[in-house]
Parts: sequence; structure tokens; C-alpha cells
Amino acid sequence: MTISARRPRSFVLASTMLASTMLLGGCAAFGGGGDGADTAYVARDVETLYSEAKRRLERGNTIVAAALFDEVERQHPYSPWARRAQLMSAFSYYSARDYNKAIASSQRFLSIHPGNKDAPYAYYLIALSYYEQISDVARDQKITEQARLALTEVNRRFPTTQYAADARLKLDLVNDHLAGKEMEIGRYYQRSGRWLAAQIRFQNVVDEYQTTSHAPEALYRLTESSLALGIPAEATKYAAVLGANYPGSKWYDKAYELIQDNAPRVTTS
Repeated sequence: MTISARRPRSFVLASTMLASTMLLGGCAAFGGGGDGADTAYVARDVETLYSEAKRRLERGNTIVAAALFDEVERQHPYSPWARRAQLMSAFSYYSARDYNKAIASSQRFLSIHPGNKDAPYAYYLIALSYYEQISDVARDQKITEQARLALTEVNRRFPTTQYAADARLKLDLVNDHLAGKEMEIGRYYQRSGRWLAAQIRFQNVVDEYQTTSHAPEALYRLTESSLALGIPAEATKYAAVLGANYPGSKWYDKAYELIQDNAPRVTTS
């Protein structure tokens, strides 16, 4: 499963940040048509340079905008504009889907300005940059785990913000994704006859991701694996938990039939 349709919410929040942090002003005309001419080192006053970067961002020229915001900091490191430019550079890289640079720029902003009023957005931008790289469950889930940790950090640090509210929604999807990966591996082990290894994966879903959509199947698979391992009492226990929590689930119906066929002296209802 690939998590999709994430950008609109991200850009709504980003637009809020932009409106609150950017100074509005006229844009000076820059000569030259190429990107190199736009970003080459030429001494420029800070307002003109920042306004040109903002203009490029608004026109969707995100890579040039990021370079120009970086140039604001290089040319005017002690200006109040430099602080805003650091975060705007991170947002520009994020908009360009250059997630590694977006993360690096956000982390740099936080290392220099940890108590800044825009720190919540910087943490959120890091989380988004990991979140939007999540791939399907057939691939390595290192990025998914990084997204989970980053989203959790946003929620932990800034629980009453709009960023935390969005992070909590995304965490539900991330946890479902990670649970799906555990289920895929567990089913593979079952098909290979490696019942104990499968049991560990399914137990992890029940213990760590019990609120996800995969929990009912995980309990059924635990029932199945326990019977295969020759421990019907454990199988009956898992089937009973499945029945108590998901009585109308197809997985409970399957577990009940499995127990009746293989451990008929123990009832699960």
C-alpha cells in the first residue's frame, strides 16, 4: 500500500506558516533568464534578495527559490531575515520534493533557533518529508519508521497545535502501514512452515498495533500458528480474544471453525 493524497493538507498548513512569517513587499526585477544568473553570488540588499526568493517560490520555481533563500543567509547571516530564510529554504526544498535537503535545512534551523516560535513548523516539516517518502509494504520500512518517530515528536512537543492534530491523523496511517508490513512477513513465514517466526510477527501486531485494521487477522493467524505448533490451548485463547473484540469479523468466524475442527472440546463463545 502506498500512502497517497497527502499534499493538499500539507500545503494548507504551509500556507498558514507563510502568511505569518514572510514580510510582504515589492519584488525587484532581476536580470538574466537562467537559474545560474539568478543564484550566482552577487551582493544584493537583503530585502531585494528575500523578495526575489519569495517571488520565485510563489511562481513554483522552488529549486531557485531555495537557492535564493540560502543566499539570504550567506550574504546577510546576522540579519533577522536570515532566520526566516532558513525555514523558507526548507519549505522550498520540501515543495520541490527534495526531502533530504528539506530535512537537513529544518534540522539546521532547529539547531540554531530551538526556541523560535516557528520551531513547531520545522519539526512538522521534517515529519512530512519522511511521511511523503513512505513506499509500499513490500519494500524496506526504515523511512516509515522515521516518519512515525518524527510525527510522534511533533505530537509530543506541541500537542495543542494544528501540526500535532495533523500528525495524529498521519500516525494512524503510518501505524497501519507498519502493521501491514509485519503481517506480510508473518504470512510469508507461515507459507514457509516457519510457524514460530510467524507467531512473533503476528504477536507484534497485536502488541504494538492493536488499533489498526490488521489486528483481527493477526489474532486469527495467531490461532492458526498456535494449532500448527501443537498448542491448542493458546489457539483457543487467541480465538476467544478475537471473538470478544471483533465478534462480527470474518476472521472470528474462520477462527471459530478452526477451533471446532482442531480443538472441539474447548468453546470460544
